[in-house]
Amino acid sequence: MRAARITTPVRILCLAGVLACLSLAVRADDPKPDASVKNTSIEASVYLDDRIKADAALAADCLAEGRKWIDKNAAEAAAARKEEPEFFKDRGGWSFERKYSVRSVVDNRYISVVRDDYMDTHGAHPNSDVNTILWDSAEKKRISIRPFFTETSDNGPTLTAMRKAIVSALNAEKKKRGASETATAEWYKELKPTLLKIGAVTLAPSTDAGKSSGLTFHYPPYAVGPYAEGQYAVFVPWETLKPYLTPEGTRIFAGARPKGDEEEQ
Repeated sequence: MRAARITTPVRILCLAGVLACLSLAVRADDPKPDASVKNTSIEASVYLDDRIKADAALAADCLAEGRKWIDKNAAEAAAARKEEPEFFKDRGGWSFERKYSVRSVVDNRYISVVRDDYMDTHGAHPNSDVNTILWDSAEKKRISIRPFFTETSDNGPTLTAMRKAIVSALNAEKKKRGASETATAEWYKELKPTLLKIGAVTLAPSTDAGKSSGLTFHYPPYAVGPYAEGQYAVFVPWETLKPYLTPEGTRIFAGARPKGDEEEQ
């Protein structure tokens, strides 16, 4: 009969040391926030990905916005804790996280950034939000998609065609998710053919280097469907909008959507 294996104190100590080293290694690999605050009312962090940090002006712009966002939420958390301290006693402070990440770089000039937010303010469930930035690295400023289209007036032909294509793409995506029952005018009523109401947009990457294959529109929970459906990111190919392109739009749009981009979104 095999003798029972005895775990000695030395072996236990060695194992504990190995686990501690592994834990430290994992924590060392965790990204450090580029801006943060932590107190009894709130823990909030902002992260910039490395591609954003490579552009000093873009990084400064995102970080300034992120710090304002932290300050605003910290003030609101402090006021809420002062008014209703019992809600903070057991659950701690509110939690916020914002991440800026590059979606595409077109013509070595136009950088599309996705801004993802996470918020937990002790409600029924945490919430998330998504927005985008289109950055002109030559002019060192944020821009809209206006330079790429001949006209972008409210309810004009360009944005009307854009909205029609978005709704078609949303309906297709909802069908894939088994959520066709929410593919309704009621859920799309806030989606309007105006630059401010059409949705947060990025230039989609392309199979042609340095080009864009079209536009991706990003919608947070509740924007075009109930919370349980989560976020939506829908793609409109550039060919759909070809009649409305300016010379600059014609120059930067080409190729097809890369394989796998849909899954990444």
